[in-house]
Amino acid sequence: MIKDILVNLSYGTSQDGVSNYALSVAETFGAHIMGTAFYPAVVGDVDLSANFIRAQQVEAHKRAESVATAFDEATRRAGVSAETRRIETDVGDGPTRFAHIARRFDLSVIGQFEGDRDHRTTNIVLEAALFESGRPVLIVPFIQKERLKLDHVMVCWDGSRAAARAVADAMPFLIRSGTTSIVVADTQSAKSADLPGADIATHLTRHGVNARIERIPVSKIGVYNAILSYAADTGADLIVMGGYGHSRLREFILGGTTRGMLASMTKPTLMSH
Repeated sequence: MIKDILVNLSYGTSQDGVSNYALSVAETFGAHIMGTAFYPAVVGDVDLSANFIRAQQVEAHKRAESVATAFDEATRRAGVSAETRRIETDVGDGPTRFAHIARRFDLSVIGQFEGDRDHRTTNIVLEAALFESGRPVLIVPFIQKERLKLDHVMVCWDGSRAAARAVADAMPFLIRSGTTSIVVADTQSAKSADLPGADIATHLTRHGVNARIERIPVSKIGVYNAILSYAADTGADLIVMGGYGHSRLREFILGGTTRGMLASMTKPTLMSH
């Protein structure tokens, strides 16, 4: 069960959509939700360059306070169990702090970056949460307006450890889904008699999930484009998939499909590593 949800309030230009979606998840599961707003420590006056940096930090503090206050008001209106933390951090430490906090929650919710405006900062938070928290991450597209819907959930299945982890983490969503499509990318390498995904479909059916298997052609458009096209064509409400990549000296190296999904997603996506 999902009983504790963490939502990142510090970055993202469409914070209302992220907060509203996270609140709808909390309402669905009767969960407690905590919003975190990080802001950099303010340095003292030293010289002109320090004054410029200090002005930026003061502005960042104001933005953090603004989104935190808005989240407080939204949770009061929704009537959910909630709290908001304003957290001062050293420059660059916010993503790691968020990932460490996320270890104590069932799920973390983060907004997708919007264009080039906050691309790098938001991506660092996403990557840190995905690779360092050990918990699933629910990424909300910046275009998302609707609250949580689970009429049709799409599971991207390739038989990998990450995909298996994602299915297990998403079970509370899958059990509540109207239909769950287990989508297997067709690389035309499998024999026609083979049915990849049959075992996981049987597993989900035993949990009461209305699961069906779908093969989607990949051809020249690439896996993540095939996933997004299928999601759009079938009206999927939520995508579940493994997050692929590795970390090296605190630098996160994303797999191509994961990187493409983070950049181009149009549906809320639950990822696990």
